[in-house]
Amino acid sequence: MKLIALEEAFWYDGLSSDGLPMGHIPVKADLLADWRRKLPDFTEFRLPEMDEHGIDVQVLSLTAPGIQMQPDPDVAVADARAANDFLATVIGEHPDRFQGLAALPLQDPNRAAAELRRAVEELGLCGALVNDHTVGHYLDEPRYEPVWETLQDLGVPLYIHPNPVPSDEWHVLQGYPSLEHATFSWNHRTAGHALRLIFGGVFDRFPGARIILGHMGEFLPAQLFRIDARYRDLDPAQQRQLKKLPSEYFGPNIAITTSGVFSHSALTDAIQAIGVDNVLFSIDYPYESSGQAAEFMRTAPLAPADKERVAHANAERILRLKS
Repeated sequence: MKLIALEEAFWYDGLSSDGLPMGHIPVKADLLADWRRKLPDFTEFRLPEMDEHGIDVQVLSLTAPGIQMQPDPDVAVADARAANDFLATVIGEHPDRFQGLAALPLQDPNRAAAELRRAVEELGLCGALVNDHTVGHYLDEPRYEPVWETLQDLGVPLYIHPNPVPSDEWHVLQGYPSLEHATFSWNHRTAGHALRLIFGGVFDRFPGARIILGHMGEFLPAQLFRIDARYRDLDPAQQRQLKKLPSEYFGPNIAITTSGVFSHSALTDAIQAIGVDNVLFSIDYPYESSGQAAEFMRTAPLAPADKERVAHANAERILRLKS
């Protein structure tokens, strides 16, 4: 079975931005050392691990927070361009094994839109990835209309990944750094970003735009019934009226991946909630186990045709990859 993994991180040491997440993650020192060794690598560790576990293609993206916390727009633009050029070179050296999602300098929305177009049309990248907020700004803000216009025009997706640097503090998590991490807060903060896009009417204004959420949809598929029910209760004078129920944007505008959630029950529940055509295989290399992810996918309790959709066909369709 062909496997295309969609949320696979790398780092490029030629950037001015300090984009490695090492200072923001309270995990074991040996894990941090392993990640630091693997993130800039493509041939010594990455390809052999892919071969060992039958991963045909990794779709590469700059690891979080990437350039999202760079305060200088000019530096962010230069770093995004350098990262995307580097990524295109890596893909060119291994075109059958790697594809890529562009970094976007959202500090300057107009130049971000221009870089997105360059990355897709000139470099051959198949979409973009941003790490949640950009120095506290979210993509429902009017300033980002040029980015959404370009995404819709190009027909490529935007992957919204967690940012390890929070935009604000949650008092309930203070004193528990392990919760201000992938254990809990990253998922909920990223889910909140996605809900801002829905409730802010982004997909009503740009019906051809599509985002992708990792980690089995950042908890959202399991909550769609409740989100719809509470949306119906809202006072129209205090909430923008949407063209559809919130859940109905999943599919046309929102897909999810399995990154870091290798649970068959979570997979089947997500498929029931949003449809098998909207769930894509992912690992989250090097932060998760390629072997565990591949075994999860190969043993998934799905019909063969559905398993092929999740494993590779949905990625080929949504990212417009050659099968």
